[in-house]
Amino acid sequence: MNTCSYIHMSVAAVRTPDSIDLACAEAHSGDEAALSDVRERLLGGRTLEAVADVFKLLSDPTRVRIVDALTHGERCVCDLAALVGLSESAVSHQLRLLRTSRLVRVRRTGRQAFYALDDHHVVGLVHDTRKHVEEDRSE
Repeated sequence: MNTCSYIHMSVAAVRTPDSIDLACAEAHSGDEAALSDVRERLLGGRTLEAVADVFKLLSDPTRVRIVDALTHGERCVCDLAALVGLSESAVSHQLRLLRTSRLVRVRRTGRQAFYALDDHHVVGLVHDTRKHVEEDRSE
């Protein structure tokens, strides 16, 4: 039995009436050249780990709230704490994690620190993810 057929049988055991079967139902000889081309472009090594680390950081609702607040502009820790409903200490801890992963940057003015999203890619990531989760699935 080939792998695709095995997957097909496994999926069939947990299928709901509305599900769509996307597994291979019979053996076929995929286009090895096309698969090889895609395989070469897949994430790997340090890039794969770094992307996974960003998603791990953003898996925490507190950090997502902080990042969301920063999509509206640069803020100091006390303003961020007020916006997300946490202590300044808790927000500072989360900002340290976000800064280490280069999702936010800090600008110091005297003793005060102002935080902003590191670049437009972070803003895009938040906005695109928000659009994805809010889009109407009733089509």
